[in-house]
Amino acid sequence: MTYEQWETDVPEQIRGDSVWKMEAYRLGLFLSDLTREDAAIMLKDRRAAGFADQLTRAAGKISSTLCEGYSRETGKGRALYYEYALGSSRECRDWYYKSRRLFRAEVLEHRMNLCTQVIRLCLKMVENERRTNRRVVTRS
Repeated sequence: MTYEQWETDVPEQIRGDSVWKMEAYRLGLFLSDLTREDAAIMLKDRRAAGFADQLTRAAGKISSTLCEGYSRETGKGRALYYEYALGSSRECRDWYYKSRRLFRAEVLEHRMNLCTQVIRLCLKMVENERRTNRRVVTRS
């Protein structure tokens, strides 16, 4: 599934929320959906069952934590949650690497690149929030 195909299936309640403007959130949500499909492949190998669980948990936490951080009032509060999402993104990439023998090379490269993209975005977001520490009120 491509990002464009996936995006058309995301409900308006999510796409209409102001958090949808955050690229890292959208990519994290997309990654979470992809990971669920990848976990089904991983579960075919008994030895990878634990990896599948860890991978889906890490990927699922990315967008959820970004949502929670986005809703914080101060830059310091947002930065903390963006750091958590950064950690989950790195963890997700790490689990994909550990599971690399279960996936075709192009699938693995796509997933690891997606994780890396989210990592870079989170790093920038943390830096920006720490620097400004501005107060905001977010609306849906």
